Amino acid sequence: MLITPAIVALQLIALGVAGSVLLASGFAWKILRRWDIHSGSESQLILERRTYLISTLVGFALGGELLALLLFTQTAENLSSQFVGAMCATGVLNVNPFGFPTLLLKIALFFLAALWLLLNRVDHRGYDYPLVRVKYALLLAIAPLALLEAAVQARFFLGLEPEVITSCCGSLFSAEGQGAAAELAGLSARPALVLFYATAGLLAIAGLAFLRWPGLGPLFAALSLLSFATAIAGIVAFLSLYVYENPNHHCPFCLLKAGYDYVGYALYLPLFAATATGLSAGLIAPFRRVPSLQAVVPDEVRRLTWLALAGFGAFHGLATWLMLRSNLILLG
Repeated sequence: MLITPAIVALQLIALGVAGSVLLASGFAWKILRRWDIHSGSESQLILERRTYLISTLVGFALGGELLALLLFTQTAENLSSQFVGAMCATGVLNVNPFGFPTLLLKIALFFLAALWLLLNRVDHRGYDYPLVRVKYALLLAIAPLALLEAAVQARFFLGLEPEVITSCCGSLFSAEGQGAAAELAGLSARPALVLFYATAGLLAIAGLAFLRWPGLGPLFAALSLLSFATAIAGIVAFLSLYVYENPNHHCPFCLLKAGYDYVGYALYLPLFAATATGLSAGLIAPFRRVPSLQAVVPDEVRRLTWLALAGFGAFHGLATWLMLRSNLILLG
């Protein structure tokens, strides 16, 4: 097994998140069963005092989870030089069966953590804690994923044996291969390109309409997730080819390398931020009907929606520039 400061930090974050969420889960059950803001009982007063402490603890833990996704990806990239056959993070994640499941769990927890943090922010701005049950119910849903992530990540790191010969990204992200990565790499460039920009245009229209008609919140949240999926598919299917100027190199992780000016970070950071804010804006919008949030939710949703549109705009704008500047002629 390999031991580096980044690996130790990642495991400490995962254990901290799992422990904090597990500790808060017991309190969450009490909130769901006993919370009554109109009650002046001693038990209600204790719950109100403790919710500040628990929310702060969980907020710090989930904030660390947001950063853990970036650190995990960067760590996998840095470790690629330690394994024979690994050209980038793909090879490291493919060293054992737990690499890619860990990444997928971190992505799922990234969006759930962002949603919880924004729900918590809105809840604290309401004078009667109107979303306290909602956010603690969501916390109960996050808890098993956090525990699973800590276990799977530990198994992945414990299984990193330098003598293992792994496969490079060329074999995984290949149209001739098998699995989801090969399916994405095998997508025809022209239909993928059309879907890429069609989804972006639909999202922009829905976002502007959502600003005027808040009832479109669920639609905007769904389109944010759809845009994220089509963006990842587009990176693998055609955008990476333009960046590498190689019609056979589909890897989404090599974009993080210095040889390509770390352009992957400029693509992924706004994409993930935009998806998180768009998803949150759409799911928070229905709470505008809550009396104590009528002056809070519209401003919060408006801010999140503009952040989402700006993030997706930055991503698609950079993607377009990368294709226009490339010497590769993919579509005749």
